[in-house]
Amino acid sequence: MRTGSRFTCEMRQTMPASLAAVEDFFMNFRQQAQKALPSADCFAAELLVREALTNAVVHGCHADPAKHVRCVLRLRGRRLTIAVHDEGEGFDWRAVAERRNATLAPSGRGMQILRRLAVRVRFNKKGNAVTIIKQC
Repeated sequence: MRTGSRFTCEMRQTMPASLAAVEDFFMNFRQQAQKALPSADCFAAELLVREALTNAVVHGCHADPAKHVRCVLRLRGRRLTIAVHDEGEGFDWRAVAERRNATLAPSGRGMQILRRLAVRVRFNKKGNAVTIIKQC
């Protein structure tokens, strides 16, 4: 994250759609978040970032490193904005949002996590980009 006059902190990266690339980005985010965020909000912010990036890689791009995932994180005051866009085909987020998943299912809890920890979750029409707002 960089400090500037317009934003308190910002991180931007385009990465291959691989879990290794997500982990590298996430470790950098974790170091910066621990400096910039109140400790009570750090875990929730980390979980939101990891969930959005992992979903983009696994579900959006099917872990194809020839595809890319873009991520922009901005912390302005007490508002963290997480924007993730992948090169996948997208998904019907409206249908997924309406579906209630069993808590023991091996996947499918991502939407519940995003909606519980964020104040706003917005997808683009295609379903391959998400913007998440978290108040810290």
